[in-house]
Amino acid sequence: MRIRTLRLLAATAACAVATTTLAACGSGGPSRGGGDTLSVWVYQDGSTVIQEEFVEKFNETSDIKIDLVQIPGDNYTDRMRTAMGSPNAPDVFFNWGGGSIADFVEQDMLVDLTPILDEEPELKDAFIPTILDAGAVDGRYYGIPMRGVQPVILFYNKTAFAEAGVEPPATWDDMLHVIDVFLDRDTVPAVVAGADPWTELMWLEYLLDRRGGAEIFDRIRNGDASAWSDPAVRWMADTVKELVDAGTFGNNFRSVNYTADGASTFFAQGGGVMHLMGSWEYANQLSQQPEFAAEDLGWAAFPTVPDGTGDPGALVGNPTNYWSINSEVEGERLDAALDFLRMHAEPEYAQALIDNGDIPTTANAESLLDSHASPEFARFQYDMVAEAPSFTLSWDQALPPGKAPALHDNIEKLFGGQMSPEDFVAAMQDL
Repeated sequence: MRIRTLRLLAATAACAVATTTLAACGSGGPSRGGGDTLSVWVYQDGSTVIQEEFVEKFNETSDIKIDLVQIPGDNYTDRMRTAMGSPNAPDVFFNWGGGSIADFVEQDMLVDLTPILDEEPELKDAFIPTILDAGAVDGRYYGIPMRGVQPVILFYNKTAFAEAGVEPPATWDDMLHVIDVFLDRDTVPAVVAGADPWTELMWLEYLLDRRGGAEIFDRIRNGDASAWSDPAVRWMADTVKELVDAGTFGNNFRSVNYTADGASTFFAQGGGVMHLMGSWEYANQLSQQPEFAAEDLGWAAFPTVPDGTGDPGALVGNPTNYWSINSEVEGERLDAALDFLRMHAEPEYAQALIDNGDIPTTANAESLLDSHASPEFARFQYDMVAEAPSFTLSWDQALPPGKAPALHDNIEKLFGGQMSPEDFVAAMQDL
């Protein structure tokens, strides 16, 4: 499922390796490339076909060949983190940028790409600035975008909204009105998969961003725990409690999952009329509920909030995924690795992403969007990303490794009523 490409799920699964996967079970992995090869590790999913295609193109002309290693999603993070720093480490590897690689940066395990981007402005300018910046660590670049953008979007049921005489909410007062209207119609206003707390996180991320601006979480991500005591954080937690107490998410949302299509199916079948989710939800609905996707599915930006100082065009979610280079790679092999990364700035790569249903991260891709399977949705998504003043990476991916389980636990308790807003703020400060 596409969701697994960009969500950093804290799961340890048994090794189930497909025939195309070169990685083996165990704590290590395939030996790193040497001599005339580069070992490139990628998260194995439906989008890997693009990486296969471009590795083949690269190998046709390069003296240094790429050995593409595909690792099943459930195992990818653990395998990659175990391998880094060992003789089995990859030369180039797929990651989420930000906090997912911060400890590697601290240990000088990655090539700093900042000087190269400074020397090659055409390469740097090829990418949407907020996307490139979202993967940076302490203002330095250690990754090149290599997949599509996936912001969090407010999806809604156009037919249900029209029948109720309401529009998608542009302000928080609009949102409260919409909630009241559908509660009066005995309809769940907003679907949330409470069994998977990362879906609840999306509400927190946008509420904080709209209320206090992206800089609050920037401080948190950079190690300033005192930012959790900002009044906007408390307002965010209080607002979530008010939404839950009002019945916004229904009475049984804690038993609804996302990874097994529970929330998406509930939404498509009319059980709820709004769904705050990553842009991959469109592809999920198109695949699983094509009639609903074609006739009923609408999309909008998250609304503004009262007394908010955040930019209404700011985004949260998954800017993209990145390729990073192991600092042990040198000489001709480093030159080859850089050449491989440069391929991802080319229009040909952007077109391949579009053909696969993705939205490219390159700044010049607008002219290609008409070839997307859903041009209207593609343009909406591309425009909101290209115009966004900031794009905050999902908190559970932006924070240092190991923090996500506690973060998810606190979120689950806040939404479930086992933790008060005040206690949630205190628990996040301790985190």
